[in-house]
Amino acid sequence: MRTTESKYRQCLYFTANALARKIEKLALESWSKVDLSPSHAYLLMLVIEEPGIQPTSIAEHLQLQPSTITRLIEKLEEKKLLVRTMEGKITNVYPSPKGKELLPKLKDCVNEFYSNYSALLGKEESAKLVQSIGKSADKLRG
Repeated sequence: MRTTESKYRQCLYFTANALARKIEKLALESWSKVDLSPSHAYLLMLVIEEPGIQPTSIAEHLQLQPSTITRLIEKLEEKKLLVRTMEGKITNVYPSPKGKELLPKLKDCVNEFYSNYSALLGKEESAKLVQSIGKSADKLRG
């Protein structure tokens, strides 16, 4: 059954989660080539683009809880894709050489993901949807 035909089609919770599940599936397909989840991949790209970034800043950019960021960082450390250093009480996160090497492939995954959802939704509608969702998320943030 289509989401628009569901008994709960006018419920924000239901429709937002249905959309999120479908987007997650597309994203997982795109990032499978680098054997990373989308969250791990975006975190790694952020660290490559901003070496020495602190976990609190990563959490803000990725809109995730600090405890989730810690788990993601630990997994990427296990894969030898990034390293953490301590300067006093401050933690900084840096990409490893192996992590840096992945950047072109990560960008390819981003482009593939964009191409896939744009092909399904249309480029203009995709851009409007992303902007609208972002504005709505900002309004709902407590």
